[in-house]
Amino acid sequence: MKTNNTIQEKIESTFSAMDAIEEVKISPFFKDKTMRKLFEEKEEEKVIWSWFTPKLQLATLVCLILINAYAFTNLSADNHEDNVEEFAETFGLSTNSDIDLFN
Repeated sequence: MKTNNTIQEKIESTFSAMDAIEEVKISPFFKDKTMRKLFEEKEEEKVIWSWFTPKLQLATLVCLILINAYAFTNLSADNHEDNVEEFAETFGLSTNSDIDLFN
């Protein structure tokens, strides 16, 4: 019977807690204020990328294409292989094609 008493006490404490709940009083313009704040944040996001206009995007694209074309024309396969071999020898990454029996 002790469990029934504790359950009844819990039920009564729950009902008494519900009686303590009161209506929340808010400003009649609460919705308008929050909606205004939400839309202001979205406008700030637009300001961040506003300087990157389509004209600037086109100019950037043209510059990148010109730089890539210049790099592609000046890159020769022989020069690249020589640079890779020199780099490998500098850092000890090259393998000797000579076979040594004593190593």
